[in-house]
Amino acid sequence: MKSFSALILAAGKGTRMQSDLPKVAHEVAGEPMVRWVVRACAQAGCTRIVVVVGYQQDVVRRALADVQSEIAPATIEFAVQNEQLGTGHAVIEAGSLFETERSEQGHGVLVLAGDGPLIRADTLAQIRERQESTSAVATMATSRIDDPTGYGRIVRDAGGSFVGIVEQKNATPEQLKINEINPSYYLFDCKAMFDALKRVERNPVSGEYYITDVPALLLESGERVEVIEAVPPADVLSINTLEQLAEVDRIMRARLETAGSEGR
Repeated sequence: MKSFSALILAAGKGTRMQSDLPKVAHEVAGEPMVRWVVRACAQAGCTRIVVVVGYQQDVVRRALADVQSEIAPATIEFAVQNEQLGTGHAVIEAGSLFETERSEQGHGVLVLAGDGPLIRADTLAQIRERQESTSAVATMATSRIDDPTGYGRIVRDAGGSFVGIVEQKNATPEQLKINEINPSYYLFDCKAMFDALKRVERNPVSGEYYITDVPALLLESGERVEVIEAVPPADVLSINTLEQLAEVDRIMRARLETAGSEGR
């Protein structure tokens, strides 16, 4: 992999947060949660970090204004998703910023959620290592958790090979029993990802375009897709409510305290 970028999805409002703030601007351990995602990407070796903004985008831009000097030589850029039509649509809206990378052989793009501040740089490094060692065009990190409610499920065939991702709202009763989930840690070959996005159709249930459809489309095209169970369950918790925000804040503060103790 010659170079390595990140695309962070941060355009949503977060309707259950009981606040006018964009979800990713809510603070975890004293900082807007999207900053933790940006830092992890830079620590993992990303040279460019593109943040997709939308709802109250000025707030998100300000939340990241003073991080640029900290993460240098990585750079932060912004793409705008004016209409929220799903994760696949968000990536498409950032496409004009990746014209050069789409023509390169082997440029990797991490696609991550801006509301996942517990993400770790070493997890992202594992994903990159797997993709480079296998020459895959996509690598996803998954997790197994006791209560998978609300998460996309990882569907495998009888032999255990990855088949696709099904969102909770589209899952069958049998698929809802699956406890291997998709915490939205993707690494794609840039060209392969944008080529596959041209074939993503609007979901008939939600009316949205999902980035989760891309791995299965790549498989159908005969490409190699790797799936590694690399995300610790403690890192998975997503933030959709104030209660979840408080829990993630507690986890992050405990992690920082542990890191500080080990450094003393």
